Formats: sequence, structure tokens, C-alpha cells
Amino acid sequence: MKARKVCFLVIVLSAAFAASGARSADQKSKVAATDQKIVVLNPRGIQPVIRKIPMATRPATLDGKTVYVVDIKYANTKPFVNELMAGLKAKYPNTNWVLREKLGMYMDDDPNLWKEIKEKAAGAIVLVGH
Repeated sequence: MKARKVCFLVIVLSAAFAASGARSADQKSKVAATDQKIVVLNPRGIQPVIRKIPMATRPATLDGKTVYVVDIKYANTKPFVNELMAGLKAKYPNTNWVLREKLGMYMDDDPNLWKEIKEKAAGAIVLVGH
């Protein structure tokens, strides 16, 4: 019984393969006969020029400096933020660490916070989750 099924499957697949080969050969002759050309567009579109922004210069030391840690309130990260603050304060005791929560969600802007950081801080660590 299995041999019959296998034999039948081989015959069906052979016929399908032969038919597809005949069709593609037929299609090739039609295209060659008519010399048709097609236009293909790049699906990526026109890519914008990449604007390179250099990294900020690093201070030689954090002693006596103020560094903001910005929590964007990513889900379930509050315990991590608290541990991070404790670790930073222990490792850099002469640095003033300021923890701020950003208003809104991740994609929302908080111009007042960014202005405060520019005026008062030597640097910032922005926590973005995962």
C-alpha cells in the first residue's frame, strides 16, 4: 500500500515538474520574441543622507559634578533604577547624582527636563529599558 502511494506521488510530482519546465520555456520564448522590458523600482525608496553627530567629550573626572539619571518609567524598571542609583552613589561619592522621571511615555518630549539638564548638569544617563 505504501509503495503505491509513493509511486503515485512520484508520478504526480514528475508531471508537475515537467509541466512547469514546459511553461517556463514557453514563456521565455514569448519574452524573447517580443523583447519586452520592465521597470523595477527600489522598494527602499530614496534614503536620506546620514547626519553624523560626534559623541560628547568626556570629563576627566566626575568629582564635584552633577549628573542626572533620567528614568523614562519603562515598565517594571523601578527596582533597577533604585539599585543603579545606589551603586553610582557608592562608587562615585563625590558626584552629585540627581534622579528625575521624564514626563509622559518614552516617545513624549520633556523640554523642561532637557533644559534643566543643560543648565545644571555636567552629564546625563537616560534609561531606556531592556
